[in-house]
Amino acid sequence: MSQVYDAAVIGAGIGGSAAAMALAGQGWDVLLLDGRRFPRHKVCGEFLSPESRSMLESLGFREAVAALSPAELTHARLYWGGGPPLEVALPGRAIGVSRQAMDPALHAEVRRAGAEVLTETAVTAVGREKEAYRIETKCGGETRVFHARAVIGAWGGGPSRLSEVRAADSPYVGVKAHFGGVAMEPAVELFVFPGGYLGMAPVEGGGVNVAALLHQEAFAAAGAEAGAGRGPGAAGLLLEAAGRHPQLREKLAAAAPLPGTEAAIVPNLRRRPQAWGSFAHVGDACVTIPPLCGDGMSMALRSALLCTGLADGFLRGSLTEEEWRRQYERGLHREFAGPLRWGHLLQSLFARQVLAGPVMRLARSVPLLPERLLHATRLRDVRL
Repeated sequence: MSQVYDAAVIGAGIGGSAAAMALAGQGWDVLLLDGRRFPRHKVCGEFLSPESRSMLESLGFREAVAALSPAELTHARLYWGGGPPLEVALPGRAIGVSRQAMDPALHAEVRRAGAEVLTETAVTAVGREKEAYRIETKCGGETRVFHARAVIGAWGGGPSRLSEVRAADSPYVGVKAHFGGVAMEPAVELFVFPGGYLGMAPVEGGGVNVAALLHQEAFAAAGAEAGAGRGPGAAGLLLEAAGRHPQLREKLAAAAPLPGTEAAIVPNLRRRPQAWGSFAHVGDACVTIPPLCGDGMSMALRSALLCTGLADGFLRGSLTEEEWRRQYERGLHREFAGPLRWGHLLQSLFARQVLAGPVMRLARSVPLLPERLLHATRLRDVRL
């Protein structure tokens, strides 16, 4: 048998990088694999909430992320229906940073911690061989086999190009692009309109990340043209969405999409959390975070930290694999059940335009209500 790693992590997004970093920091021999090429753009709000700061610190990622000169964010604004937006102060400093910049920066830190990182290396099969997992991979035309005592799945979900999106997969499509020429304050802004909602946040370098979750039926004509290569792609769908909200249309009137920043995905928002399949799952492999939680990257970090704390016990022999699984499932439920429940509730609420006026009036008359809802969709800020 070839070298046996202590742990292999499949998927090098933020959850997988965090899992590999945590295990390498605990002294384990770690392999991090991803089939995609980096740097690359992903559909993501590109918003790191205040709650993520202690996790970035504990993982050793804080300085690497700070070196990217992320945009600082201090408050959130909601535009739903007519009238002025609802503004809520964030419970601390948040930052906006692109995945194109951040993912490779995290990979560099994982390598410095002693782990091996292989991208453009697709995992084709995972099976058990006595005391280790057998991981088959393909890179270009070369097939390689690795072995590891433990495996953690951290793959993302869905295609990254609009032409790969199929309506049968989900009623929704997620699209994102960076835009220039947008005047932004240090805020994350959410616009709700018939057929979906769109979020905007500044990122490093002066660009603005614009990401939306759209109902495919409501945008069928524009999506069909873009998917067939006749339209302007994801950025075109975002501009089509902007035309459905007066304040958003004005906001993007002078904006121009930045070339090469578009991405699309079909999210399965109905998928139940799955902490474990044949092995442990973290990040998007574990659960699809409702976009209205606004805390997807923080949740990916938290799941990785929960999982690897227990994986360390398994590798040291103090936990069986079954004990690792049970404790991890309980921990995820304890941490995520509340934010996920509130995120799905807001998702359902925003789909009902008739409620916009009454809900916004209630929120303005009870100032603590928006703040409480913001906290309800987020993880507790605890040091792990």
